[in-house]
Amino acid sequence: MYVNIILDFCSFKSTFRKDCGTMAKTQLDTFVAEDIAKQKGVSIPVHASLIERLLVRTAACSNLHPNADDEFSISSVGPSYRIINEYETKFRDAMRMESRVFEEPLTVEKLRPKGYLILNGHHRWAAAMRCGLKRVPIKIINCATESDIKTILEKSKHDKRVAIDLDEVVFRPADYRYLEDKAFTFPLSLRFKQRIRLGIPGLFYYLAKNGYDIWVYAAEFYSIDDIQRFFKAYSVHVDGIITGMNKREQNSSESVARMRELINNKYSMTLHIDNETILQTHNKTKEFEEFAIQASEEEWSKKAIEIIEEIEKRAGKK
Repeated sequence: MYVNIILDFCSFKSTFRKDCGTMAKTQLDTFVAEDIAKQKGVSIPVHASLIERLLVRTAACSNLHPNADDEFSISSVGPSYRIINEYETKFRDAMRMESRVFEEPLTVEKLRPKGYLILNGHHRWAAAMRCGLKRVPIKIINCATESDIKTILEKSKHDKRVAIDLDEVVFRPADYRYLEDKAFTFPLSLRFKQRIRLGIPGLFYYLAKNGYDIWVYAAEFYSIDDIQRFFKAYSVHVDGIITGMNKREQNSSESVARMRELINNKYSMTLHIDNETILQTHNKTKEFEEFAIQASEEEWSKKAIEIIEEIEKRAGKK
């Protein structure tokens, strides 16, 4: 049996179908490289419907495709076989105990004509195949593509923007003291456990009224249409939504660099708002100025607006 399996590895696809659990280092490298080559110029990311994102909770390992921009797929960087081995040991232990194998689903994006692109969870996917698992849990999200960014910028009539972090500045846990009153109903309640910080809708309304495009960012992967619905529930509009920043910055793909350049070329000035400061940067001159938000949590948004009003007055005098 062992000899037959080794011989079968000469034709990796047949081995993959027959015995994923025997997948060795070189075979995984080969499979990843071949799959990326096969998908190039054929598969494109598309937005999944809300129904699909809610109902499709698992996928066949063979229907998941590695992301060419992820360090996992770059031979000079990854994958990490130490991490894969750790997951494989953990998964096999769980299988022996007949307990839950995956604590978190893989984050994926829908592809056309078929399948899903792995955004987060490559090493767990590889470990699952080595364990012989046929299906794994997934979470489908819709990401902003380079085309989406271009469309947003082409439609915009503004030359200044605000950049604000969702996880660090906007979102707060449900038991936080200073929250907007509104809670979510189904199906958003299934996707979000967070609430919005007190004053964020008022701050965003002020910014939009005064000619700022509002761009929100998140380290974690969220679906952009979920974020849009999230803010719409508070009667708030956001212009740009970019999530998964940890992975994007880590991978430093050409696509990410192009999106960053598009955004920087569009706006002459950006306000970066965080919990304690507002950083004003001029994209052409690279000059910047920092303003401290010295206020209680209850007065945070009011103070932020006062600072921006002062920035606007200074700009008007120049």
